[in-house]
Amino acid sequence: MIKEISIDELKPGMYVQGIVEQRGNLKIKSQGKVTKRAIVSQLRKQGILRLLVDTDKAFTADPSEVDEADIASAADPIEAQQAPQQPEQQHVSFDSEITTAKKLHEKGKAVQRRMLNAVAKGLPIDLKLPEEFTEELVGSMDRNPNALMCLTKIREKDTYLFEHSLNVAILLANFAKYLEMDAVEVQELALAGFLHDIGKIRVPDEILHKPGKLTEPEMNIMRDHVYYGIQTLEEMGLPEHIIRTMAEHHERLDGYGYPEGLRGDEISQYGRMIAITDTYDAITADRVYKAGMPSQKALKILLSDSPDLYDRDLVQKFVKCVGVYSAGSLVKLTNGQIGMVVHQNEDLPLSPIVKVFYSARNETYLPIKNIDLKNSQLKIEKGATASEFGLDFNRFFNERIAI
Repeated sequence: MIKEISIDELKPGMYVQGIVEQRGNLKIKSQGKVTKRAIVSQLRKQGILRLLVDTDKAFTADPSEVDEADIASAADPIEAQQAPQQPEQQHVSFDSEITTAKKLHEKGKAVQRRMLNAVAKGLPIDLKLPEEFTEELVGSMDRNPNALMCLTKIREKDTYLFEHSLNVAILLANFAKYLEMDAVEVQELALAGFLHDIGKIRVPDEILHKPGKLTEPEMNIMRDHVYYGIQTLEEMGLPEHIIRTMAEHHERLDGYGYPEGLRGDEISQYGRMIAITDTYDAITADRVYKAGMPSQKALKILLSDSPDLYDRDLVQKFVKCVGVYSAGSLVKLTNGQIGMVVHQNEDLPLSPIVKVFYSARNETYLPIKNIDLKNSQLKIEKGATASEFGLDFNRFFNERIAI
């Protein structure tokens, strides 16, 4: 007898006849025995949602069984194969991708706004909405990661909640790609980042937007946003490991994070990664009550707080991933010109490619041009912010760069 079940109902001793519903781009071979819990976990991780099982082929699973290859050799979900390849994303120039990335960034904020409004009103959220968006996001990162990375620096003070989760999704996808994670993991981390603060919409505005340090009772209310987020993601039907990633973004290795006070190895790798990217974006963000810090300062804080709070190995890799002068950062060159970093030279991290646009000495805008500092006598004098030179960089970026 063929019976349809959810992945949560799948147990060792069942025989899988076929896959009914799944997420992601992996094509899972679809028949065979489930001999171990590890097979169930692997299928869940690879996005399987619903399956067909043949109850007539049920068997007694041996708890000591170690052979995970008992799924039929012609149809082994552990031996997951890539689906027929989509046309490979062609790498394009920054200037070619930036306009598309800008539109995608605006779309991401609109999707965030729509989801948060739904949560505030107690309405259900269709999981396809964030899934399809984060697939587009990863596609842009595949074409040219620097375009969306630059857009994480283009901020509006009154849209922090929308921008922050979007930026964490971008940073996580970029970090996962740097670590050479597979396509499914990159997509899962982007989705977890995009949804990680969804519970904040249920925190009272007077606490969420308070311009100053929260009292301990207020902080307890703020911490509840993680529990609200877990509840929302469970209602959306996300896999357990993605919910866990979201739930761990405020956990710290010393055990003094929240909500569970997890310590050390109790925190997953995904959780360690989202903690780093969440903190980095929060430090560099402009808020109503404070100016964002340069990315160099944020990286120094992360390094100084490792390994007590953050995984030191991952922080060091994150520093290499985003670069000392991350894409989108403003820098002042030794000739007094201001430019935006658009590409890292990995072998020379202090000599990126910079899109120069302003003269601090003459207080005037310049014709935009790219300078590869690897092949130039010019050096970076320091990291810069638009405010110190009285620049409306967001407007300039939108009118002159992302056009």
